[in-house]
Amino acid sequence: MGKTLAVNAGSSTLKFKLFEVPSEDVITSGVIERIGLKDSIVTIKYGDGQKYENVQDVDTHEQAIHLMLDQLLALDIIKDYKEITGIGHRVVAGGEFFTDSVLVDDDVLQKIEDLAEYAPLHNPAEAMGIRAFKNILPDVPNVAVFDTSFHTSMPKVNYMYAIPYEYYEKFGARKYGAHGTSHRYVAGRAAAMLGKPLEDLKLITLHIGAGASITAVKNGKSFDTSMASRHLPGS
Repeated sequence: MGKTLAVNAGSSTLKFKLFEVPSEDVITSGVIERIGLKDSIVTIKYGDGQKYENVQDVDTHEQAIHLMLDQLLALDIIKDYKEITGIGHRVVAGGEFFTDSVLVDDDVLQKIEDLAEYAPLHNPAEAMGIRAFKNILPDVPNVAVFDTSFHTSMPKVNYMYAIPYEYYEKFGARKYGAHGTSHRYVAGRAAAMLGKPLEDLKLITLHIGAGASITAVKNGKSFDTSMASRHLPGS
């Protein structure tokens, strides 16, 4: 059995969970906040209600990842880095490139960076996180899971806006959707609780948090969603 890290890198945060595979039991979870700022906050939850907390300066995402991995060893959560056999990264914008999760290679990483203008607060940090993990754990595969991929099933009539078509051709102005990993999961859980096949249902799913969106799910696929558009230059 191995262990898989799920990572969500933000512009100044690094959130993570470590899972036992294949049981998917959560071994530990945590967050490093205020990366690149003074008095960064490190929180790791593990064991039977145990918590590690510390305040220190963490200047970069790579330093944050080193710190996280070192603490996993120091807290005896893992014995060796080799126990980590896979790393999954939440990536916000996959544009029209990615309709599903993908194993990250140099080409994928470059596309994630190229899509930064679609999610300027997210994709650059997520790319930094992926690069840092590839540097620190070069033999461990990294997988990118895109918020937008669930919504690539939307019909054109729902993802296009009533604006000049050249804006789509030149700038990619269209509806891409957001929070797709959440909407996919919620739809699946709703179907399971209803005791019906997801493919036979028409559902409304909601993601409610600091960001919020609503999605119409038809036959297990995103049919329409409330957000998001690609910003036009200067907007």
